Amino acid sequence: QVQLVESGGGLVQPGGSLRLSCAASGSHFSNNVMGWYWYRHAPGKEHELVATISSSGSTYYVDSVRGRFTISRDNAKNTVALQMNSLKPEDTAVYYCKASRVVGGIPIDYWGPGTQVTVSS
Repeated sequence: QVQLVESGGGLVQPGGSLRLSCAASGSHFSNNVMGWYWYRHAPGKEHELVATISSSGSTYYVDSVRGRFTISRDNAKNTVALQMNSLKPEDTAVYYCKASRVVGGIPIDYWGPGTQVTVSS
């Protein structure tokens, strides 16, 4: 059974950096991945799409993180990362990764359990 697991969250001061990673179990997982996504959910706010990277390498960032966050993937290692710089208190949230994959012609989404990011002095 395929699982995604995030890591790298924690407590950081405003202006600091964190690097989140998301690893997928199962060999050759990345072969059929159409896109990787990072979402976040802060208390009292809606679930928000933060960044995406497609199978072709195209990226998307929500306006609030563009220029500060960078999404990247390593297909050989079945991982996706989110480098977060110049962090702000409003970046505090639980961050989730998602992979959208086509298996036997059927689209399937895989989610990780999330990792907490807290930006506070």
